[in-house]
Amino acid sequence: MASRTPPPSRPVGTVTRGTTNPNRLRRMDRWIAAVHGPALRRADAPVAVDLGYGAAPWTAVELLARLRTAAPRVRVVGIEIEPARVTAAKPYEQEGLSFRHGGFEVPLDGGERPALIRAANVLRQYDEEQVEAVWRRLCARLTPEGLLVEGTCDEIGRRHVWVALGPEGARTVTFATRLGSLERPSDLAERLPKALIHRNVPGEPVHAFLKDFDRAWAAAAPYASLGARQRWIRTARSLAVDWPRTRTTSPRARPRPSPRRSSSSPARCRTGRSG
Repeated sequence: MASRTPPPSRPVGTVTRGTTNPNRLRRMDRWIAAVHGPALRRADAPVAVDLGYGAAPWTAVELLARLRTAAPRVRVVGIEIEPARVTAAKPYEQEGLSFRHGGFEVPLDGGERPALIRAANVLRQYDEEQVEAVWRRLCARLTPEGLLVEGTCDEIGRRHVWVALGPEGARTVTFATRLGSLERPSDLAERLPKALIHRNVPGEPVHAFLKDFDRAWAAAAPYASLGARQRWIRTARSLAVDWPRTRTTSPRARPRPSPRRSSSSPARCRTGRSG
């Protein structure tokens, strides 16, 4: 009797809304290229995954272009759990860019491990108690130097907060924004990743951090006459007194405040500023 071919395994995860826009993830992409670029260059054949790219492939196309400024040999694989979205993305395939059906199992040829997984605006639609297990599953797929970047932004990418994790766990939380869109830093709370947004309550570290962020922003008001960027830099430097792992990251300046006491947050907090 002929043996039957086992049916393909079902992708892990659920279909999300798929909302996307061109240039929406520019802040995250630029940060990845700047911070993770050296690790991508060291890899022999680095693969980056755009996990849950949505109803249109714009973010995967843009990710390839931005990463190649830092690592010319990188390839990008867009993975979507909705088959119709994969079919719609196929005409956009090019050298270094492909699309396939899948989910949190991150299916790559020959069991290949990605050097980067970017999951933007994906876990926001899951329950908070599911996040840690998804993080563990995705981190287990990474290369030893790999990076998982997971976060949330608004519809046009003006406000963005993301968590960076390695195989060992959480590393950093980054707050990135168009400064002209903010009245105060805590406006970014609405874009906290799923693991943090429900913890923005008194007694939790992220709530204390945002309160101190607002206080430092108010104290830096005199620097507004020099421009919003200078006020933001001054705010981050003041914040680093009580949150010593805080630092600004941008193409123009990367001050690294000296720690004065240990932080209650498990990961460094970065404050990104860009247009």
